[in-house]
Amino acid sequence: MAVTSSKLTWCTIRLKKDTNRWWVKENSDPKHYDPDGLGILDPHQLPWILDNLDPLREYGLSNEILEAAFVPFQIHSIEKDETVRLARVAEHILDSEELLFALPNIKDGEKGSYADFLEHITRLRVKFINDTIKLEQKLTIEDVDEQLGDMRNQALIEGRDIHPFEEITDILEFVPAGHEVPTDDDDDDKPARPTSAAEEIADLPEVEDDDKLNKELKWDEEERPEDMEGEEGGESRGNSRRR
Repeated sequence: MAVTSSKLTWCTIRLKKDTNRWWVKENSDPKHYDPDGLGILDPHQLPWILDNLDPLREYGLSNEILEAAFVPFQIHSIEKDETVRLARVAEHILDSEELLFALPNIKDGEKGSYADFLEHITRLRVKFINDTIKLEQKLTIEDVDEQLGDMRNQALIEGRDIHPFEEITDILEFVPAGHEVPTDDDDDDKPARPTSAAEEIADLPEVEDDDKLNKELKWDEEERPEDMEGEEGGESRGNSRRR
């Protein structure tokens, strides 16, 4: 597991009901994780994203880059005002059978793990598109960045924050204008894009007591790969998602 900062042990989140997206209200490390406009993936969105990353595995999807991009959390408690307090857990998002929230690892900003992940899957999506669709000219990273950049600028004009679920799925579903990705019969069985786990939050399991949690998060310095850089196509521990 790529550890980001031992100071990031909890956060509180709130639901924007108009968009059914969860946003961070406060956290234990605001210096590195500014809560302003910081969204978090819920237990429905994370599995959907992992499933939709599978087609990129044959193009070199790196488990190390993927895992380093997110900090996993589980519910600690639910307040009367419907604010949800999350506690960080020592889980691997690819191995865990628990229902996890996943906070983008933005500790190092544009040079950090989450930014590396977005660049990584953009490159792989470009490879996938060029291999799947017959285009007059090969699609480039710059083409995708330009079109997605226009969408981001429009959101800024509208005064709207970009949620990580939207940011990631825009890449995973990107197709050049006027084209579409050929579908197989099996695509009919693909899960529908999730909206939110909001209605089921109260039924999700809570984490262990704080003392046990804090002990689990105290990794030895030798075991803390804070600067871990995954190689493209890298593989790690065996799991059904680790192919």
